[in-house]
Amino acid sequence: MNSPHVSIVIPVYNEEAVLARLFGRLYPALDALGVAYEVILVDDASSDRSPQLLREQFARRPRQTRALLLAFNVGQHMAILAGFQHARGERVVTLDADLQNPPEEIGKLLAVMDRGHDYVGGVRSHRRDGWLRTLASRAMNALRARTTRIRMTDQGCMLRAYERRVIDMILRSGEANTFIPALAYGYARNPVEVEVEHETRAAGASKYPFMRLVALNFDLMTGFSVAPLRIFSLFGIGVSVLSGLFVAYLFARRLWLGPEAEGVFTLLAIAFLLIGIVLFGIGLLGEYVARIYEQVRDRPRFVVQELIEAQPRAATRMEALR
Repeated sequence: MNSPHVSIVIPVYNEEAVLARLFGRLYPALDALGVAYEVILVDDASSDRSPQLLREQFARRPRQTRALLLAFNVGQHMAILAGFQHARGERVVTLDADLQNPPEEIGKLLAVMDRGHDYVGGVRSHRRDGWLRTLASRAMNALRARTTRIRMTDQGCMLRAYERRVIDMILRSGEANTFIPALAYGYARNPVEVEVEHETRAAGASKYPFMRLVALNFDLMTGFSVAPLRIFSLFGIGVSVLSGLFVAYLFARRLWLGPEAEGVFTLLAIAFLLIGIVLFGIGLLGEYVARIYEQVRDRPRFVVQELIEAQPRAATRMEALR
């Protein structure tokens, strides 16, 4: 228990309906691996009975279970980061609590790491999500691929495995907001992806509605690339040039044909278009300014209210002398 080979980090937020089934599948799957492991359950300030269920699971498997109860809700990635900070394994695997990624797939990721890969990302095969959610996820993946250097086939899959070196690099990063899989990809020397099974949510509701997915993708793009700003700058230059040419055309037309009133609504439409573009640019710039604002406040990214773990056995005097 003092030096487990694998640490499994699972963020939990209002998952009381599924936790019993998760534990019933997770621990047998890990026992079958034949290696020393620990399960780190991070409760992200749940408002249901999830903390109590974590305590009960610790009482059942105290040698393999540790639970972190956060003082306030910080989101999935910060909860995972809190788990990373307490993980002791040479390899760390992240897993969602909703059982959409089967715990039985953990062994597949570890087997791939045995080939020399320091970061293994899961790609959900035969996704069980609705068509609208799947389409939106693919669109977000494509947008992120075009605006950042991060190459991930399925950024929404949290079943991933990390070597200790990658975990240590992530912990050294002091970003107030971050997307852990993308950050790990940047630190990994030999990353790889592998297909994993995907199941329908066992119980409860998704914690990622459509607008939160959009916000997450904005956070990902602004956190790992300045490409959106550059693209908008080039777009602004193009619009300025076209606008200048159009003004010159209207001026020449006025000199040639005299005053006209028929083009007023056309000019209004163009003005509204340009105003919309300007407002979009201000919003995009605001995303970057907001990241700077959150970073310079230097507030703690998470606060652990309680750490539930087995106390290490005190060494006897004879053991201490050896």
